[in-house]
Amino acid sequence: MDLITFAGAALDTTSAIEPRAFAVLAAGLAIGLGSLGASLAIGIAASRAFDAGARQPEVFAKIQTLLLICIAFIESLAIYALVVALLLIFTVK
Repeated sequence: MDLITFAGAALDTTSAIEPRAFAVLAAGLAIGLGSLGASLAIGIAASRAFDAGARQPEVFAKIQTLLLICIAFIESLAIYALVVALLLIFTVK
């Protein structure tokens, strides 16, 4: 067994990293990047919709309907990222 002394504590360098540690890290990355992507996409979609509504106010009702449908689809991607993160946390032993 190889031991390294670090700050007065002996660290074992031959032990393997637990798969659970990778699963938790992957879950954090999945939900973090998934929510970041969804929030950026919603911000861009809303910005473009309000810009289009300011340019042509007579079609703003149609644009608003399309925006709400797009936001629902974008949020479903964030929910998929949450499901993947929860699966990683609770299924990896």
